[in-house]
Amino acid sequence: MLRFISRPAVKLVERYLPDPYIFVLLLTLVAAVAAIAVERQTPLAVLRMWGDGFWGLLTFSMQMLLVLVTGFMLASSPPVKRLLARLAGTAKSAGGAIVLVTLVSLAASWINWGFGLVVGALFAKELARLVRVDYRLLVASAYSGFVVWHGGLAGSIPLTIATDGHFAFDQIGVIGTGSTIFAFFNLAIVVCLFVAVPLINRMMLPSEKESIYIDPRLLDDEPPPLTRTTRPAEKLENSLALSLLVGVPGLLFLLDHFLLRGGSLNLNVVNFLFLFVAIVLHRTPHNLLTSLNEAIKGGAGIVIQFPFYAGIMAIMVQSGLAQSLSEWLVSFASAASLPFWSFISAGLVNIFVPSGGGQWAVQAPVMLPAAEALGADVARIAMAVAWGDAWTNLLQPFWALPVLAIAGLKAKDIMGFCLVQLFLTGLIISVGLTWF
Repeated sequence: MLRFISRPAVKLVERYLPDPYIFVLLLTLVAAVAAIAVERQTPLAVLRMWGDGFWGLLTFSMQMLLVLVTGFMLASSPPVKRLLARLAGTAKSAGGAIVLVTLVSLAASWINWGFGLVVGALFAKELARLVRVDYRLLVASAYSGFVVWHGGLAGSIPLTIATDGHFAFDQIGVIGTGSTIFAFFNLAIVVCLFVAVPLINRMMLPSEKESIYIDPRLLDDEPPPLTRTTRPAEKLENSLALSLLVGVPGLLFLLDHFLLRGGSLNLNVVNFLFLFVAIVLHRTPHNLLTSLNEAIKGGAGIVIQFPFYAGIMAIMVQSGLAQSLSEWLVSFASAASLPFWSFISAGLVNIFVPSGGGQWAVQAPVMLPAAEALGADVARIAMAVAWGDAWTNLLQPFWALPVLAIAGLKAKDIMGFCLVQLFLTGLIISVGLTWF
């Protein structure tokens, strides 16, 4: 049945979903028009919001580019490639490959969202080398595991409210992860998704006639040509000692960060980890730079699109549009239904404000007073916003850019399958937030 349902969804998306760059341009126009029509902002005011906020995600844009580049360099190192190949070799059929890549992506995304995006995409490529399977669904399955990230160890909203002195501290105090990430209702949702998402992907597997395959030779990396080292500069470029002298101290810093100082796993730490492990595993600067030159080709979409999303976020937040949308959805909620409506409102806002931390800053001033007035569980409401933020990433191509860059596909190739996951996972999360 799911194969039958996914067929028109895939065709619909392939026909009508534009390139992510076109998508962000259309979202910009929609946000601007809505701010003028709904919030009664003047065109000049909206123009200033957009222009002033356009570069507001520069740090994050660089972090995301490094997620792609450092993750690619790590995965292209000989030891990691052998490990991925060995794990991929356990998949003996197309269905097994779909289930395996989904589980790997789910587990990696639950640990850290940046880690999950890169590992899922690279593992999908490795599976495609060994198993004859629909490449679109394989990559879509790798991306679908991303849906659990905000209910996992690196969820920005639960980690924010567990931090002393956060911006809503005077209103709700500190809410520990025992009430959010490790609460029964949240763990129940995660477990259900770990079971349902792989099965849904497996049941969407197209028939042999409808499947689209990729030539494994197109996924192979050509080894760099061997040359004699003659110049002193070339000796440095091919020096194992130089890589170890820099790479090993970087790994020692990470040990100090985690073991002695009790540091957490955030995006900067993930990128640091990927980079310095890659430096060591590639053995020479020359090998690392060869991998870097290959990795950087896929970063164009991140570079050009993220500033536009920063402009959209500025319009949504500063015009009051995001707050109005949240208030409207919450206005007809009860204590029992508030988690559901918080989830839905967060999903809608996420299409325009695809940033977990930024979205909480927008929605917390609406959701927290509503929770207090209705007597709802504040921790559950916070997690409802977190899950809503993660949920519509199955539709919003913003976060898919690193995956698509690594896999060499376009958004329209995978979003039809993700659309089916959007509805079914939305049902599971809604039930979990309301009844568990």
